[in-house]
Amino acid sequence: MDDRRIGLEGQIRGGKCGLPIFFWSYICVGLCVCVCVCVCVCVCVCVCVCVRAYVCVRVSTAQKWMYGGLDSNVFLQYLAWVTYPVVLITFSAGFTQILAPQAVGSGIPEMKTILRGVVLKEYLTFKTFVAKVIGLTCALGSGMPLGKEGPFVHIASLCAALLSKFMSLFGGIYENESRNIEMLAAACAVGVGCCFAAPIGGVLFSIEVTSTFFAVRNYWRGFFAATFSAFIFRVLAVWNRDEETITALFKTRFRLDFPFDLQELPAFASLFLSLSICPSLSSFSPSSLFSLPPPSLSLSLSLSLSLSLSPRRLLYPALVTLLVSTLTFPPGFGQFMAGRLTQKESLVTLLDNRTWAKQGIAEEFDYISHSQAWKHPQVNVFVTLVLFIVMKFWMSALATTIPVPCGAFMPVFVIGAAFGRLVGESMAAWFPDGIHTDGTIYPIVPGGYAVVGAAALSGAVTHTVSTAVIVFELTGQISHILPVMIAVILANAVAQSLQPSLYDSIIRIKKLPYLPELGWGHHEKYNIRVEDIMVRDVRYITLNCCYRDLHDVLLTGHLKTLALVESAGETHTHIHMYTQIQRENLDVTLHSHISRARFSWFFFCWQFFCSVICPLQSSPSSSLLLFYFLQIAEWEEQQLDEQVNFNNCKIDPAPFQLVERTSLHKTHTIFSLLGLDHAYVTSIGRLIGVVSLKEVKDLLLRGVLGFDCV
Repeated sequence: MDDRRIGLEGQIRGGKCGLPIFFWSYICVGLCVCVCVCVCVCVCVCVCVCVRAYVCVRVSTAQKWMYGGLDSNVFLQYLAWVTYPVVLITFSAGFTQILAPQAVGSGIPEMKTILRGVVLKEYLTFKTFVAKVIGLTCALGSGMPLGKEGPFVHIASLCAALLSKFMSLFGGIYENESRNIEMLAAACAVGVGCCFAAPIGGVLFSIEVTSTFFAVRNYWRGFFAATFSAFIFRVLAVWNRDEETITALFKTRFRLDFPFDLQELPAFASLFLSLSICPSLSSFSPSSLFSLPPPSLSLSLSLSLSLSLSPRRLLYPALVTLLVSTLTFPPGFGQFMAGRLTQKESLVTLLDNRTWAKQGIAEEFDYISHSQAWKHPQVNVFVTLVLFIVMKFWMSALATTIPVPCGAFMPVFVIGAAFGRLVGESMAAWFPDGIHTDGTIYPIVPGGYAVVGAAALSGAVTHTVSTAVIVFELTGQISHILPVMIAVILANAVAQSLQPSLYDSIIRIKKLPYLPELGWGHHEKYNIRVEDIMVRDVRYITLNCCYRDLHDVLLTGHLKTLALVESAGETHTHIHMYTQIQRENLDVTLHSHISRARFSWFFFCWQFFCSVICPLQSSPSSSLLLFYFLQIAEWEEQQLDEQVNFNNCKIDPAPFQLVERTSLHKTHTIFSLLGLDHAYVTSIGRLIGVVSLKEVKDLLLRGVLGFDCV
């Protein structure tokens, strides 16, 4: 780093502006992003292909058993339907727990913590990458109501971290920690782009869910990576003959000339109010139920975590999968809730622009498609939609507690689309002839309500507005941009005032070192000062301390950094803050001072013993050996009394300091903006305490926000 800095300064002094170095930096970053995108897209495509193959095998096997001569044996049909997902989920849970338990779950909460500057062990390793890919493939292939957006973000971040680690072997800009954080931020956008082929929405969504403060200079990396990943993802789909050309994933065919009438706005308003005013629905399963006093889902999560650490770690995933598969069994209860459809097939039918019912009576579908699954001879489409929403809600909530790699965005998206479809079908039943405007009749488009519902619910759950952009890119149309944006913004406003988002709730449940948001209101946060929460018993070392003092301080604590003060008196009033030193540097200084001398003295004594004493005696005297070891111990005691030499230590000349009257609100902003782990509290240069991330987080959860800090 010094050589590169000196070279750059030489170019500036010589009249060069440093443009080649500037372009070389951008080229290196661009190439690294391209390689990361290619690897990530290939992995994601392989996962999607394997998932589709698993689902096809399951469906074909079940259909063969059902209609291939076993239509009279319901028990064998049931076995064909439930065995496949139970085996896949059990394998995914076991494989993940054995190889890398860090791969369990979404990955977005962990990435949000890592991008803040906190190092989480084993979350960005190759072992976690393998466990995440294989576990996610099996989990999605089982047909359980699980998502993939969060795991794709984690996979892309793993690719970026492993690639940066590999490139750091050759030196250069990849040795810089801040550069690695920028690569991870771009990788998060790649994950969303690979999942939905939504480059713009992917960048905005990744920023909203992983960053509190975002550097605008990283915008180009995010858009470049997300656009490149979405392009390759769709090109590979065309190359694999899944699509004829590059198009939207869930392409809709809504009217462009008159998509909706102003008289439908009250229906849209009731839609987003229904999806946001109810806490248990607006923030979805883990988010809402985690924050409620009754244990409910958090109890099931604790049960799953305890079982995952016990010899019966596979029991809970198998039981949950068996329950969900039993309820979705098509000849059984699944026939009343379109149980045979996958999430993708359900979303395709829900976004269809044709009406399914007139005046509450299920009509004959005029086309052969997956929409036939919503038709039942004894039940109309409204009952089917209501059962689908209710059952999918709690089944998705329960499925996300399984210790496998999975996300929750896609189930939320489908449930929101189903609720919107229900409102749209109700409007079509109330206005069977359509809406009259200027002598023209415009029929109701239920698919438009499904689009609004999907965007509103997913936005309320994640506390993001970019879900509206994702919906536009998913459907390929912006005809309903006004109701979608209004619904997302208002649903966000209501949801954020009620409770934290899905990812913030998971962060709190997993006890990750991340500061929660202060939220609205809470005026008492302005009255709390740093001096009210700081730790006054600060461990420190002085400039004139001896190695014995250093040894005692290192033994009595496990702090990563220690304050170096200029002087110390009988009271704390004489401690003046000077700098801070990393613990590992102090360990090296202490051991190098003692171990080298110990080795030299012991080697000299042993040489003397072997050359002089041993030839004079037939056997070595134990008392003589004891004497030499006592001499070594005495010499070490003398060395410990020497003054420490800090010249070879890497010190931080300007550690971050706060004054004792700093408010909690300002402290929270500083910690979030700078990614601080701790800060020293001083008064006119005197060290009086230290405040860490833990104290601020505990106070916010327990005191200000009113949550139980466990």
